[in-house]
Amino acid sequence: MATTTQDTPLQIGSRRFNSRLMTGTGKYPDIPSLQQSIEASGCEIVTVAVRRVQSGAPGHGGLMEAIDWTKIWMLPNTAGCTTAEDAVRVARLGRELAALAGQSDNTFVKLEVIPEGSYLLPDPIGTLEAAKQLVAEGFTVLPYINADPLLARRLEAVGCATVMPLASPIGSGQGLANLANIKLIIEAANVPVVVDAGIGVPSDAAMAMEIGADALLINSAIALSGHPPTTARAMALAAEAGRLSHLSGAMPKRAQASASSPQQGRIT
Repeated sequence: MATTTQDTPLQIGSRRFNSRLMTGTGKYPDIPSLQQSIEASGCEIVTVAVRRVQSGAPGHGGLMEAIDWTKIWMLPNTAGCTTAEDAVRVARLGRELAALAGQSDNTFVKLEVIPEGSYLLPDPIGTLEAAKQLVAEGFTVLPYINADPLLARRLEAVGCATVMPLASPIGSGQGLANLANIKLIIEAANVPVVVDAGIGVPSDAAMAMEIGADALLINSAIALSGHPPTTARAMALAAEAGRLSHLSGAMPKRAQASASSPQQGRIT
């Protein structure tokens, strides 16, 4: 029997992960749905909005106690920050939050600088400024960006551990609206490319991995679905299928049909 193409772990900074699906903690109907979805997804990284946890925002009460941080690696994020300076401050708080959860060696931060609330698009200049400062302070920086190949290259150059281009506007479920630019980012990157924001259905997840993304971060599509744990499992399977397809390589496309059965033995 032929064996499945072997994959390697996902390397981010100094850490390795077997799952290539990351999930979030926002928008779930309740804590049990969140817990069941994390388990069903098989993820090893969960992102947490530092400000919302600290302020006890709706849906975030009891969040820290609801997740087993001995099994899940925390990815603090700077959601709600509108400037580079604000993002740097919140990143430092995120490091303290991870330490309180028992992860004293956790330097990860999902960097978000979003100055305008209507479109929720990241600020490229503020993101780059904050990334430089955080890298200098020893953070493992995972920046959330527009699907901008030049910005992705600059962020990699300043020492970011990944780049995280959005597939389409955050929470929109529009899918891979920025497919062409994401492909360019993947082709040029020497760090993991994590497609973040906009994935709506498992076929989006599979396609993102099939074109060569290293990982996915999916929150709204799971949390706002009809049954989050089932969708979480579907996203995990889609991510795995897309990854295996990428590793295996697709058949060449042809301009004309090509019979799959041999010509010998035809009845005439």
